[in-house]
Amino acid sequence: MNTVALVLMIVGALNWLLVGLFQFNLVAWAFGAGTVLARIVYSVVGIAAIWGIAMLFQRNVRHTAIAAAKD
Repeated sequence: MNTVALVLMIVGALNWLLVGLFQFNLVAWAFGAGTVLARIVYSVVGIAAIWGIAMLFQRNVRHTAIAAAKD
């Protein structure tokens, strides 16, 4: 699940890169601006980002626990 979330976050970030550099929205181009499919893609990428935030905190907790165990 972590890998899927990471891939979706990368896809979302690349889409934002295209928007920022070239004013080209790949999701809107592929699925149509404001369509249900585009909204689903945006939502899934957003959920993946929330999952990524959770992964970030899990990783920090794991590293803290390992460091504490070594002391």
